[in-house]
Amino acid sequence: MNTDQLLNNYFAGWMEAGAGPMTDIVISSRIRLARNLSGQPFPHLIDQEQGKKCLNLIKDAWDKSAVPEESNMVLYTMDQLSQLERQVLMEKHLISPLQANSNHNYRGLLVNEDGSAAIMINEEDHLRIQCILPGLQLAEAYRKAQGIDDRLEKHLNLAFDENRGYLTSCPTNVGTGMRASVMLHLPAISISGMASRIFQNISQLGMTVRGLYGEGTEVLGNLIQLSNQVTLGQSEEDIISNLSSITVHVVEQEKIMRSKLQSEMKYQIEDRVGRALGLLTHARIMTSNEAMALISDLRLGVDLGIIQGIEPVSLNSLMVAISPAHLQKRAGQEMEGFQRDIYRSQVIQEIINKN
Repeated sequence: MNTDQLLNNYFAGWMEAGAGPMTDIVISSRIRLARNLSGQPFPHLIDQEQGKKCLNLIKDAWDKSAVPEESNMVLYTMDQLSQLERQVLMEKHLISPLQANSNHNYRGLLVNEDGSAAIMINEEDHLRIQCILPGLQLAEAYRKAQGIDDRLEKHLNLAFDENRGYLTSCPTNVGTGMRASVMLHLPAISISGMASRIFQNISQLGMTVRGLYGEGTEVLGNLIQLSNQVTLGQSEEDIISNLSSITVHVVEQEKIMRSKLQSEMKYQIEDRVGRALGLLTHARIMTSNEAMALISDLRLGVDLGIIQGIEPVSLNSLMVAISPAHLQKRAGQEMEGFQRDIYRSQVIQEIINKN
């Protein structure tokens, strides 16, 4: 796999609708493990020399520990990539905004071909191991992430305390160092006006709701990320079990509201979906926020059977393809906002018309 293949492919493994449970509502499941090297300063305190040392230690450990099915993972350092290319990786959920805004040669990404497994190096922690799968597959994502962690730990001395667990840059990650999250599409809950109440109840259960690209980002297209707030004092199994249970409950609420909308607001929902399809296939200018909202309505129509002939998987890849960096990468040039809005409408129509 080379850089162009990674950056030019709008599809990622976690987008594969139907490849996991509940993919009509649960877009993806992600497990992220934060780890640090013992005896080394946290990444926000390191200089160039220390950063390169940490990077080389991790690279050497990976080379020694990689198994055949993961031998295709490739290392990129942020200085190898342009700002635009780093933004593309962020839009694929492979690196964080922090990593995307850095061009240091000691900050890196180890990633496999479909993006289902990735390791950010020298971001907030020395290692951020991530596995992301379609649908509700938290246990399977954890198994894969833990397997990578176990193999690396055989060749790395990680910062660990018998009482506190894994030591991390941010105190909220101390303990298991694990963040489990699911990305959910909740249009019916949003339309019904129940979102605020449900999210408030979720926060009281030790979970947090974030936007499309994680902490500090906005909710777009009725897509939210639901994750655990606490890593200390809970086992990995407890975190996964709690999040899975809450996710199933939210999914049930979304299904109830979808059924209610169909029975009580049949014509309004059909009109909403039809207008979304009309705008997406005929508009000449489309902002990112408007596009995400309309794609959400269209996806609801596909899931409810109102719209035929459009595959949910194409809508997953469309969400990524219309992001600012992906549009510019596709066009082969940098674009101002208005230029992107014009080109975005063209890309939307091209992808939808392929169905």
